[in-house]
Amino acid sequence: MMECKKEKNLKGCNCTYNPCARKGICCECIAHHRSKGQLPACYFSKEAERSYDRSIENFIETRS
Repeated sequence: MMECKKEKNLKGCNCTYNPCARKGICCECIAHHRSKGQLPACYFSKEAERSYDRSIENFIETRS
């Protein structure tokens, strides 16, 4: 099993949802958002991330 590099991951994490227990634990974050049909914060720009709209549609719209 691979060791989680949570502290290193946190340096590049742009998620602003402070009560998130998955922050810095990328495998859990991705699995959580994938189960909801969403993308994690790291896929979005700083401005788009602050909307907390993690939908694929929002991702496409903000990238168009």
